[in-house]
Amino acid sequence: MRNSSVWKSGAAALAVLAGAGGAWAGVPKVAADITPVHGLVARVMQGLGAPALVVPPGASPHGYAMRPSEAQALDQADLVFWMGEALTPWLEGPLEELAGDARRVELLAAEGTEVLAFREGARFEAHGHDEDHGDHEDHEDHAGHEDHADHDSREDDGDHADAHGHSHAGADPHAWLLPANAQAWLDVIAAELAEHDPDNAAAYKANAEAGKQEIADAAASISASLEPFRAKQFIVFHDAYQYFERGFGLNAAGAISLGDAVKPSPARIAEVRGVVADLEVSCVFSEPQFNPGVVATVLDGTGAGTALLDPLGAKLEPGPQFYPALLRDIGSAIAGCE
Repeated sequence: MRNSSVWKSGAAALAVLAGAGGAWAGVPKVAADITPVHGLVARVMQGLGAPALVVPPGASPHGYAMRPSEAQALDQADLVFWMGEALTPWLEGPLEELAGDARRVELLAAEGTEVLAFREGARFEAHGHDEDHGDHEDHEDHAGHEDHADHDSREDDGDHADAHGHSHAGADPHAWLLPANAQAWLDVIAAELAEHDPDNAAAYKANAEAGKQEIADAAASISASLEPFRAKQFIVFHDAYQYFERGFGLNAAGAISLGDAVKPSPARIAEVRGVVADLEVSCVFSEPQFNPGVVATVLDGTGAGTALLDPLGAKLEPGPQFYPALLRDIGSAIAGCE
């Protein structure tokens, strides 16, 4: 990880990311950590300015060395929206050093956010989504969520912790995949922007309302397309989709990997193969950053189909319409899996 002096000196020699700041008087300079958050902020700022994106498409949010231009965007920001330490633990230091004077908004802790705990084991309990998980006050354990990027390939299936002691018993930070959370965050984002730029408060509010309707429209269309899939059993590569499942009435049967940077052990793969056979799983979903050979091993001789899911939408265009497009992309992949 580069230190802040290197970030700042390098950033001073480069221009700000394209679209990172607005040319409009009074509009704050804003940075967002990941593409889904960036997309929501961009929707609220549409017509007034544009946020900078700290973690570019395709990069892992769990461990990333910022480029000078991204560090400069943080250094110049008046407002920073991020999921929180549970997703990007490495970002906490740069936020303190580079954006110490900025207002930092952790969306995982924002009012109205529904936070779910990580599920355990290769086989998920069917009743997992029927429990009352509470609101953001229930996610206090997320502060200890360590950087996934440093994990090696060993896995302890007994206590669900990796070789570095990382526990998946805390809050699941993939909360952007629940449409209701994204809608709540649009209001949070609009309120924060209005506080910094009261002259445009009405525009921020109108954009947030329009964004919420766009999400509602996308969710209705996705829900209809997923109706035939709701009775089917499926396996995900890692437990990143329970918020999407909750929003659309789905229930994954289990996950191949304990985490998104932990190679599944032979014992876990064997256990997942048992789940596929026992439950007559119809689809096993892979992800772009993972070795497809692992999924092929799970699928071998089962007759189950496969499709690709990407919770961060790396191939989608960042911007105001990113979030509804992300939901549709995931929904289409699930509905079309055969």
